[in-house]
Amino acid sequence: MSMFDRERLSRLLPCLSWARSYDRDTGLKDLLAAVIVTLMLIPQSLAYAMLAGLPPVTGLYASILPLIAYALFGTSRALAVGPVAVVSLMTGSVLAPLFPAGSTEYVQAALLLALLSGCVLMLLSLLRAGFLVNFLSHPVISGFVSASGILITLGQLKHILGIEAGGHNALAVAASTLAALPETHLPTLAIGVGSLLFLYQMRTRGTRWLTRLGLPPGTAGVMTKAAPVVALLVTAGLVQLLSLAERGVPVVGEVPQGLPQLQLPPLDPALILQLLPAAILISLVGFVESVSVAQTFAARRRQRITPNQELTALGSANLVSALSGGMPVTGGFSRSVVSFEAGAQTPLAGALSALGIAVTVMFFTPLFESLPRAVLAATIIVAVLTLVDLGAIRRTWRYSRTDGAAMIATLLGVLAVGVEAGILLGLSLSLLLFLWRTSRPHIAVVGLLPGSEHFRNVARHTVVESPRVLSIRVDESLYFPNARYLEDQVAALVEQRPGVRHLVLMCSGVNLIDASALESLETIALRLRTAGISLHFSEVKGPVMDQLKRSHFLRDFGGRIFLSQYEALRTLDPTVAARAAAMHTPDHSQRSPAMKSALDLVADARQQINELDLDAATAAVRDADLLIDVREPDEYAGGHLPGAINIPRGLLEFRLSSDPALESRELKIVLYCKTSGRAALSAVNLQAMGYLHVSSIAGGYDAWVGAGKPTVEPTLPSFG
Repeated sequence: MSMFDRERLSRLLPCLSWARSYDRDTGLKDLLAAVIVTLMLIPQSLAYAMLAGLPPVTGLYASILPLIAYALFGTSRALAVGPVAVVSLMTGSVLAPLFPAGSTEYVQAALLLALLSGCVLMLLSLLRAGFLVNFLSHPVISGFVSASGILITLGQLKHILGIEAGGHNALAVAASTLAALPETHLPTLAIGVGSLLFLYQMRTRGTRWLTRLGLPPGTAGVMTKAAPVVALLVTAGLVQLLSLAERGVPVVGEVPQGLPQLQLPPLDPALILQLLPAAILISLVGFVESVSVAQTFAARRRQRITPNQELTALGSANLVSALSGGMPVTGGFSRSVVSFEAGAQTPLAGALSALGIAVTVMFFTPLFESLPRAVLAATIIVAVLTLVDLGAIRRTWRYSRTDGAAMIATLLGVLAVGVEAGILLGLSLSLLLFLWRTSRPHIAVVGLLPGSEHFRNVARHTVVESPRVLSIRVDESLYFPNARYLEDQVAALVEQRPGVRHLVLMCSGVNLIDASALESLETIALRLRTAGISLHFSEVKGPVMDQLKRSHFLRDFGGRIFLSQYEALRTLDPTVAARAAAMHTPDHSQRSPAMKSALDLVADARQQINELDLDAATAAVRDADLLIDVREPDEYAGGHLPGAINIPRGLLEFRLSSDPALESRELKIVLYCKTSGRAALSAVNLQAMGYLHVSSIAGGYDAWVGAGKPTVEPTLPSFG
C-alpha cells in the first residue's frame, strides 16, 4: 500500500492513527476510564430513554454500537457518545404528538428519526457542509439548553410525585402538575425526594466526604460517579422487599434481556417527510454540542479534531443506533468530562464502555424490572439542572443586547411554544439581527497619529487631518444589505467638508465586495467625480483585489489603489504628511502595552495571591474545603496530595461556576500544580471570580515531594 493510500485510509478511519502506537499503559488508562464511564452510562441511558418516551432498554441499546462506530470514525480521543438530555427531549417532543409514548409505532418512529439524523449528518459530511452549524450562535444554543433544562425538570416532576401530568409547553406542564398535586403518591414521593437528595449531595460533596473518611481520592471519585447505580440498586431492592409496586409505585417493568436484533426500521414515506425537519434540527444541535465538547478537550491535550470527519462519525453512530434498536445520539459533556478526567487516552475507552453495556444487557436487565421510575427522574433532574445558566442572560445582555435578545427569545420560545419552534425562533431572530447589524457598518473618519504612519478614529484620538483628503475607514465587508448605507454616509461626510478634493476608502476591514456593493461604489465614484472629488482606495486585501480585477471598475473609477493609507496621504497631500511626521505623539495612553512572556505573567500572578510555604501549606491543606490539583489528569494519576481532587486549569473556572455546591465565595481553596505557575494563574482567576480565600502552594507538587511529605501513588490494575 502506497503512502498516499495509507494517508487516505487514515482519514477515513482515524482509529488507525492511534492504533499504531497503542500500548499496554494506554490500554490500562482506557480500561479504567471505561469502567468509570460505564457506571455513569447505565443509569443515564435508562433515564434518557424514559425522557424520550421510550422503553428504558432503548437507552442501553443506543450505548453499544454507536460507541463502537465513533471509536472507528471519530477524531476526538475524549468524546463520549450516547443518549443525551437535550436530544432526548427533542426526540420526545417530536414523537409525542404523533403516537402514544412507548407504543410500537412510537419506538419505530424513534428508530426512523435516528436513521434520518444519521443520513443528514452523513450528507453534510459528503458536502463538507459542517460550516452550517455556525449559524446556530452561542446565545441561541445557550438559551435553548437552559430552557431545555427547565422543561425537562418540569416534565420529570410527575414521576417524582407519582401523578399524571403533561402538556406541550412549560406553562401547560406546570399548570397540569399543580392541578394534580392533591393526587401525590406518598411512597413514590419519598423515593423520588430521597433519590434527589442522595444524588445531589453525592454530586456536589461526595468526593470530599469520602476522602475525609480516609478513602483515596481516586477511589472516592469512582464511588461518587457510581452514585446513580447505587441509587438504582438500593431503590429496586426496596421495591421488592416492601412490595412497593403492589402499593402503586410506578416501576420500569419487564426489560428485555439479550442483545438487540439488527434490522432496518420501517420506511414510511409520509412519516419520513414529517420527521425530516426535526431530524435536521436534532442533527445540527447534536453536532454543535458534540464538536464544542470535542474541541475543548482536544485543546487541553494539544490535539485537534476534524469537524467534517466528526459529521461522519456521529452520522455512523446514529445509523447503527437506528439499526440496533436505539435512539438519536451525540457526544455528551458530562460523560466526556468524566471520561477525560478518568484518563481516557483514545476512543477505545468508549468501545470498552460499550462492551460493559452489552454485558449488562445480556445478563443484568432483570435487576431493573423493579426499578422505580422516580429514581430515573431524579437522575435526569440532577444531571440537567447543571445545564440551566440563567446568569448567562444577564452577562450576554450586558455585552450585546442583540445577542441577549436572541438568547431570551430562544429561551421563552422553547418554554412557551415548544422545542423546535423555540430554537427556530432564536435562529431566525439571531440571523435577522446579524443582517440588521451588518447593514449599518461602523464607518469612521480617520487621521494620522503624529510621529507615526498609523491612522485612527478622529473621534477617539488626537490626530492630524488633511483639509484636502478625507480618509474613511469601513469596518465591515460590503454587500447588499449595507451598500446603500455606505452611499448615504459618504454623501453626508463629503457635504460636511467642502474643501475635500480626494476621498480615500481605507479597506483594511473589508473582506468581501459583492455585486450590489460594487454597483454602489460605481455610483459613489460617479457622484464624487461630478462634485470634483477623486475616489481612491487603500489597504485593499488580496482576495478583494482579485475580485475587483474581474470587473471593469478598476479601469473606470478614475482613482488610484494605494498599498497603505499613509502612502495615500503622502501622495495626495504631502505637506500634511510631512507636518505630522515631524510631530511627537501626544497620547501615550493609546500605545500598546509591552508584550509579556509566560514567566512575566506568572511573576505578576504571584504578586497578587497568597502563596504558601510548605509549613503554612501543611496546615492550609488540612483545613481546606477544597484542595485542587490543576495539573493534567495523567500528571495527577502519577501522584498527588492526599485529599486532592483533579480539575485541570483549563476547566477550573467552568467547573466551579457550574457546580451549585461551590458557589459560596467563602470556601477555603488551596491550589497546586507541578511547580506553582499554573496554580498561581488559576488563583488570580478565582480571585477575580470573587473567591475570598484562595491560596497556592509555593513550589507545587515537586516541592511537596522534595520535602518528604505524604503523597498518593495510585496503582492501576494489570492484565492477568
